[in-house]
Amino acid sequence: MREIHATIRCRGHPNVTGRHPTTFEITREEHLTSQGDCIIGIAADTGASGLPSAFANALASDTAVLVTRLRCGEYCVTITSQGSCAMTLDHPTDLVWRRSDYVCGRTVGIRSDATARELPRELITLLQRGAELVVEMTVRVE
Repeated sequence: MREIHATIRCRGHPNVTGRHPTTFEITREEHLTSQGDCIIGIAADTGASGLPSAFANALASDTAVLVTRLRCGEYCVTITSQGSCAMTLDHPTDLVWRRSDYVCGRTVGIRSDATARELPRELITLLQRGAELVVEMTVRVE
């Protein structure tokens, strides 16, 4: 089994609510409205299109497993998702983890075992205060 890693840094925002029932997202955008209930981090240092090519190529496989660790303050939440051969990872600003099988240019994980609504509320509170969020991603491929 081969593992490839990527790390993204972003931060929270007062409008982070973490209420979305089927996704969570980080974005390079600097602002967040109250409509963005899936967005948990802004000002990310990359979007989907900026992921390292070896990482993106490995993730674009139906057998890829994506393990994402969200680190913020004393909290570390681990989410497991799957890759897909349909992933293009070409969106310049956004990265989205989905519970469903839907894939678009922003999608980095499908069939995720957690969504924004299921994240610990203490983590969401830290993000509402603008805390740094470190998103550590590991793709495992056979």
